[in-house]
Amino acid sequence: MDQYEKVEKIGEGTYGVVYKARDRITNETIALKKIRLEQEDEGVPSTAIREISLLKEMQHGNIVRLQDVVHSERRLYLVFEYLDLDLKKHMDSCPEFGKDPRMIKTFLYQILRGIAYCHSHRVLHRDLKPQNLLIDRSTNALKLADFGLARAFGIPVRTFTHEVVTLWYRAPEILLGSCHYSTPVDVWSVGCIFAEMVNQRPLFPGDSEIDELFKIFRKCYAWIPAKELRQEVLLSMNTSRILGLYPNTSYPYPEKCLY
Repeated sequence: MDQYEKVEKIGEGTYGVVYKARDRITNETIALKKIRLEQEDEGVPSTAIREISLLKEMQHGNIVRLQDVVHSERRLYLVFEYLDLDLKKHMDSCPEFGKDPRMIKTFLYQILRGIAYCHSHRVLHRDLKPQNLLIDRSTNALKLADFGLARAFGIPVRTFTHEVVTLWYRAPEILLGSCHYSTPVDVWSVGCIFAEMVNQRPLFPGDSEIDELFKIFRKCYAWIPAKELRQEVLLSMNTSRILGLYPNTSYPYPEKCLY
């Protein structure tokens, strides 16, 4: 770790801390992600292993570049290229952002390029949100970051966990309990991000999984007659999952979600 000098802390998550740092040899500014290894018996967290293995294989202009991996005592450090800020901070700092269609198109195009590259290499990101889209302020280059929840997929589609994707950007099939999903879950997240860029507010800001479903039903299915909607949604719902997660909640009939 002597090669890298920490400058300041710029973020913190479940598995570690991210620092703005300097490469003492090249004088380059880099992002240093410190992974906690608190449980010696468990070793390196699976999220870190996934991120390292996937990013070493993927090289693209709209995906953050992993430059180095350093192991030091009880710490694992991932060295990334440094970008100034994320899309969430950029939107918060620009009140007029939603009125600039050219900039929105520029960012959306780059998000789609990055996720198309991932999908062409059979990788699901599974955690797309504005905080995981990093921006170079000087060039407006946007790059996908944080591949800790990403997974490789094949044909036929494998069984995955439904505990993925930050709630506001989570696809309905995951909320409804599906363990067999594929690239559309990332596309749903991209759509939510696009709407947030335009409206300057989250599209489906649910405070729980059931509330998230209610908000999706209200916005996406309001034009469908309530009886038809109820029949279609009940056929697709994993009823045991809904009732198991929310035993004290009235069954979420769609017609109740429309008003």
